[in-house]
Amino acid sequence: MSSREFRIREVIEQALVPTLLEIENESHMHSGPGSETHYKVLVVSRKFEGKSRIDRQRMVNDLLKPELQSGLHALTQKALTPRSEEHTS
Repeated sequence: MSSREFRIREVIEQALVPTLLEIENESHMHSGPGSETHYKVLVVSRKFEGKSRIDRQRMVNDLLKPELQSGLHALTQKALTPRSEEHTS
C-alpha cells in the first residue's frame, strides 16, 4: 500500500466509518509505475444516508482536499449508502 493510499484510507475510515471501502491506485494507466496521482474509491457509509449523490461526493472531496492539493490529480469515486441500489447491483 502506498503512502497516499494509506492516508486516503485513514481519513475516510475515521470520518465516515464505512461498511465497505475499496481504494485502487490507477496511476500506472496515466503517469507510469510508482506514481500516486490517480485513484478510484468506492465507499459505502451510513453517514451518506439522506444525502444526494453530489453531496456524498462533496463529503469525500472535502475529506481528501489536502491530498488533492498535494499531487492527487484525479479521483474517481462512488459514494454509496448501504441501502443504495447501485451497491447491490
